[in-house]
Amino acid sequence: MTPIAPLLSSALPTLSSAQVKAADALAQERFGVAIDWLMEAAGWQVARFCQGRTAVICGVGNNAGDALGAARHLRRWGRLASVSCLDVDRLRGAAARELEALHRLGVEVVDTFSLDGAEVVLDGIFGTGLSRPPEGEFAEWIEAINSSGARVVSVDLPSGLDADAGVAYAPTVQAQTTVTLGLPKAGLVSRDGPRHAGEVWVVDIGIPFEVYAALGVDVPSSLFSAHDRFRLEAPPP
Repeated sequence: MTPIAPLLSSALPTLSSAQVKAADALAQERFGVAIDWLMEAAGWQVARFCQGRTAVICGVGNNAGDALGAARHLRRWGRLASVSCLDVDRLRGAAARELEALHRLGVEVVDTFSLDGAEVVLDGIFGTGLSRPPEGEFAEWIEAINSSGARVVSVDLPSGLDADAGVAYAPTVQAQTTVTLGLPKAGLVSRDGPRHAGEVWVVDIGIPFEVYAALGVDVPSSLFSAHDRFRLEAPPP
């Protein structure tokens, strides 16, 4: 069951992939908010949307770290079915630390696609950095998610969707729910985005609003004052 919270207008400012990268850097370097803290908040927020036994499927970047963080919470709540990660040796920084935390809890992270009877798939394969069609095993795993028959929750945006242009590359995950972090990504509300994202939820992960202001993005200071998550209205056709 998805949580209930007020609708948020689709006119809310959106972020480009470049702004997402800059926001992460600014939060840490100028305001002392570590990427680890943001990733931990993201993982917790995303896990709350995974109602039922969940297979976590992730790639190699910060998006994977968010999904791995979610996996740890899902394990605490008795809802983790399996964790699959492509090429874990490529994980770095905060994402690698999320992986280490899972290992210390005895959670097996496999490099093969595994659902293990899950009712929900958490898609953490690609984040905002994708700018070309997925290839090789990445494409195979996306296709496997789409043919799984499970409910799909995507982290930040469906894997395979261009974060800026809203173009759905072949293949792109077809999500029922997308949990977008901090602010919506431009691609979620344009072109193919609404068709692939399903319900879009905007969640607070603790990014200082001063970060957005430094990037020239005007965000109401009261955005998360009453609720820490909102469902984004579908953009007009």
